[in-house]
Amino acid sequence: MQQRVLISWIGETDLRAATSLVPLDAPISSTLQAIRFDRIVLLCSYPRARSEPYIEWLTRTTNLPIECHHESLLSPVDFESIYQACDKHLGILKGANVDLSILLSPGTPAMQAIWILLGKTKYVAKLYQSSKEQGVQEANIPFEISAEYTPTATKLTTTQLTQLSNDDVVSDAAFDSIITQNPVMQRLKSQAYILAKREVPVLIQGETGTGKELFARAVHNASERSDKPFVAVNCGAFPTELVDSMLFGHKKGAFTGASSDQPGYFQQANGGTLFLDEFGELAPSVQVRLLRALQEGVVTPVGASKEVKVDVRIITATHRNLIQAVQDGHFREDLFYRVAVGVLTLPPLRNRQGDITLLADTLLADMATQDTALIGKKISSNAKNIILSQPWLGNIRELRSTILRASLWSDEDVITEEDIRQALFERPHDSTNLLDRDVSQGIDIQDIISDLVRHYIPKALSHCNDSKSKAAKLLGLKNYQTLTNWMDKYDVK
Repeated sequence: MQQRVLISWIGETDLRAATSLVPLDAPISSTLQAIRFDRIVLLCSYPRARSEPYIEWLTRTTNLPIECHHESLLSPVDFESIYQACDKHLGILKGANVDLSILLSPGTPAMQAIWILLGKTKYVAKLYQSSKEQGVQEANIPFEISAEYTPTATKLTTTQLTQLSNDDVVSDAAFDSIITQNPVMQRLKSQAYILAKREVPVLIQGETGTGKELFARAVHNASERSDKPFVAVNCGAFPTELVDSMLFGHKKGAFTGASSDQPGYFQQANGGTLFLDEFGELAPSVQVRLLRALQEGVVTPVGASKEVKVDVRIITATHRNLIQAVQDGHFREDLFYRVAVGVLTLPPLRNRQGDITLLADTLLADMATQDTALIGKKISSNAKNIILSQPWLGNIRELRSTILRASLWSDEDVITEEDIRQALFERPHDSTNLLDRDVSQGIDIQDIISDLVRHYIPKALSHCNDSKSKAAKLLGLKNYQTLTNWMDKYDVK
């Protein structure tokens, strides 16, 4: 059952209500008298000496659990710091199975504007207002809003700004297909361009659907090998008995069915780039044979008596934590360090602030070039808000297929909120997803543990204002050092 939660800034009139000799129509206390809530979350930019007596008074008068979080703002009208505070606390509440309400009335106009922006876009919330003349009522916002927060340039370091202003990176057509306005992704594009100009192996890490092959192709296309072959191989699809033949080729008659000489992937990519996707899926026996080919630059086709020299640049990609796999003894350390020279770690789509709606519009426009029925079709503001509220665990691949399905349901020029809702797949509850997986198909228990750790540690830290000691206590860990060890082990940022 969902908790009904009210969140609000504390205003001047609210504070005076605690000390006034006559009852005041203060927004917070008036709202709590008019509407029932299970929990109250208050944000305060006033000194504790003023807020603490008020919280004690409000608790006595309402008999409700009240949380008060003090936020240091640059000023009561600074949109940036107000946004950060509101977004942080709404983000904590979003994942807590709550029916969320926001009280607009207390605070400055800047605070009210941010509440409306977030309550109508990024978070699903009822908006209330309270006044002496009109009493308490749900606010009617008679227009649609869609907004995605993009970090401002003032938050970037000097190094980041220098990289983003690099003319070569910005103008290189090889990277035009990587659509982003997110500073982290811009920096990754800059780093990828640097790697493209150097003959070093590249390892690209990231969740499924984050664009690892897109980056690999961009690195190849921006390199001196751009006019040579780019061969993409899925290592997870190697049949064990055919690995040597697929990678290194075979001679006619080498085995039953070998009716002619066949070059392997290394020979096919000779002079160019061999992209080994799902690199973490390689069996240990294959890792040994691959290491020799990388170290010596030669391969021996199955059934051949002579080695064949190959000149191949290797780019690998994986969704697994390979350094953890090395530590656990599941992946060869010497092979890992052979390929992990230039390393790019792509963020999941949900962490690419400013990119989700940009990508949604771009993907729809790209579909329109293949299907004339989609020309001129747009995504409504409310539909974009639904898109922004999703975790996109399948990342860009999931976003693209969702928009494609929504475009099929839509018979108008605009894809609506309902079209997007119909196109989304309802995911099973986390406990079912984690505990009811089909073991017969094989599972990676380390990945499951990693998912849990990466999900809950940032939430606990955010809830405790980045206090590791308090977060460790919330998570049932012995002390902050134990928490730090878990963060290092599972690469929690």
